[in-house]
Amino acid sequence: MRVAITGSGGLIGGTLAGELTAAGADVVRIVRRAPAGASELRWDPPAGELDPAGLAGVDAVVHLAGAGIGDRRWSAERKRVILDSRTASTALIARAVAGAGSGRPRALLVASAVGFYGDRGAEVLTESAAPGGDFLASVCREWESAASPAAEAGVRVVHLRTGLVLARHGGLLPKMLLPFRAGLGARLGSGGQWWSWITLRDEVRAITWLLDHEVGGPVNLVAPRPVTNAEFTRALGRAVHRPAVLAVPAFAPRLALGREMADALMFTSARVEPRVLTAGGFEFAHPELDGALRGVLAGPGG
Repeated sequence: MRVAITGSGGLIGGTLAGELTAAGADVVRIVRRAPAGASELRWDPPAGELDPAGLAGVDAVVHLAGAGIGDRRWSAERKRVILDSRTASTALIARAVAGAGSGRPRALLVASAVGFYGDRGAEVLTESAAPGGDFLASVCREWESAASPAAEAGVRVVHLRTGLVLARHGGLLPKMLLPFRAGLGARLGSGGQWWSWITLRDEVRAITWLLDHEVGGPVNLVAPRPVTNAEFTRALGRAVHRPAVLAVPAFAPRLALGREMADALMFTSARVEPRVLTAGGFEFAHPELDGALRGVLAGPGG
């Protein structure tokens, strides 16, 4: 199998590229710099440049590029960057896939997020749930819609609605470990908000599984047992053998990050289930949080 990947320098993309290569796949990294060889293809999303001919003969494209949502405080300009980095790049990829002629990729897997659902309390959310109404939900809606040129060309399009990815050397977890290991682990606010999570290992395994199965549309990439923030806090405390009984009042992160950003990243509640994956027979290596945290903290990745 020949697979092209954007965002291959990131946590998920880099791990996916390595796993596919180890399994014998031919990986093409889509990069913004000059290609280092035949295994790389250059693109320039702001300029709208990607030669469709470069995708001819590729079996599938996995599009994972996009500006980080938590990298800096949200201003109007930063929110525009977050949106445009996803919609413009996805539209470019989708047009290139559609324009690659008879040798076009058969599948396009595009990153999305459980932010699609917005703040929904304890409601159980499957892939058929309606979208939310906040900023991140609107970003996810437009992000997914941007892939329509590929779908209209008959390409199988999958929207990877990913939750909180747990990895030892990337994402949120390493930032949480220092205070937790110091005995300062704390729930956020009431702790009642639902967090839908997945280990990096299962994230990559699920993407690989989707490359091999004729599944289309939205797919929730989350473990089958979401937890509340309070439950997550206690589980991480157990994993590092430290008490975790403190609480961070909501006003503190709202003051530091701004209310909209803090609420979106810390206090939004999304109880998401991976209905498509489980119905298709996908088996999670880490279905429960305690075992997942032990596995992540004991190994080199997720």
